[in-house]
Amino acid sequence: MGEAMEDNAVVYVGDKPVMNYVLAVMTQFNKPVSSVILKARGRAISRAVDAAEITRNRFMPNIVVKDITISTEAIPNEEGKTVNVSSMEIVLAKQE
Repeated sequence: MGEAMEDNAVVYVGDKPVMNYVLAVMTQFNKPVSSVILKARGRAISRAVDAAEITRNRFMPNIVVKDITISTEAIPNEEGKTVNVSSMEIVLAKQE
């Protein structure tokens, strides 16, 4: 089998500086991938949005936001209760 173009890559956004995620997205696009998904939960959502916008506006103008999905995830906390946490997925793709 030849080198097929990978469908998409996933970057999980957490507590690191925004530029780390910008670099991660750019690294994935330099591999042959068609799209990169930025996934974030809770307070990291704003960092994921920043990473997507900085990548698009400053470094890779040929990237477009293909899709944004928002949802709520029920996560058990230390006391055993379930806590609702917001989550978001931003799909970035190369412009056709």
